[in-house]
Amino acid sequence: MTRLRDLPDPGHLPALDQAYLSRQPALGLGPNDHPPRILLLYGSLRDRSFSRLAVEEAARLLRFMGCETRIFDPSDLPLTDQIDYDDHPAVHELREHAFWSEGMVWSSPERHGQISGIMKLQIDHLPLNMGGMRPTQGRTLAVMQVSGGSQSFNAVNTLRLLGRWLRMITIPNQSSVAKAFMEFDDDGRMKPSSYYDRIVDVMEELVRFTVLTRAHGGQLVDRYSERKASRVPIEAANDLSAIAIRSA
Repeated sequence: MTRLRDLPDPGHLPALDQAYLSRQPALGLGPNDHPPRILLLYGSLRDRSFSRLAVEEAARLLRFMGCETRIFDPSDLPLTDQIDYDDHPAVHELREHAFWSEGMVWSSPERHGQISGIMKLQIDHLPLNMGGMRPTQGRTLAVMQVSGGSQSFNAVNTLRLLGRWLRMITIPNQSSVAKAFMEFDDDGRMKPSSYYDRIVDVMEELVRFTVLTRAHGGQLVDRYSERKASRVPIEAANDLSAIAIRSA
């Protein structure tokens, strides 16, 4: 059983003016030996979930720009600590997709001025450390929110905080869609608008940051305190700073 959602009409982008978006926005920023791998999470289980519809629009754009995408369905995810050691197939699968990914998109509705419980639940099931491996550290992150009322940034601000806590590289741009019920048509497709254009901006930036940093993710989050705790000293012969000093 897989909990990945199928993406309807993956190549249909009616709100996008393709003359203004490159299919290779990260060209020249880093090695492009394989498509960037992006995991997308959303925060509502309603049949007409606007956070999911926004994620689907994001996934179509990412595919247009050459990425491989996976959208996780959290509908049977248990509460944290509900099952001993979180030993549940949905938890295992979510973590496998996190390990697979090089970047993520988190999209949450705003409820009572905050992210939804479903959104937080998925993030809570992503540990900092798992068997000596880190499913989030060094990966890029784009954050989005949808609101039923006027535009707000409460949810994206919280998602940024959580991304920082999980040691992710959260990109500068973000998306906040106000009155989301007015921004999607009857088929669940986003109408042309400045809100849609912002999602395009965010996904374009995510692709660039992912390609730019993925080859260096380990080095970017390498920490003195962790090396010290693990008793892994710097080897002078491989320390670039030491080599530069000796050469000066």
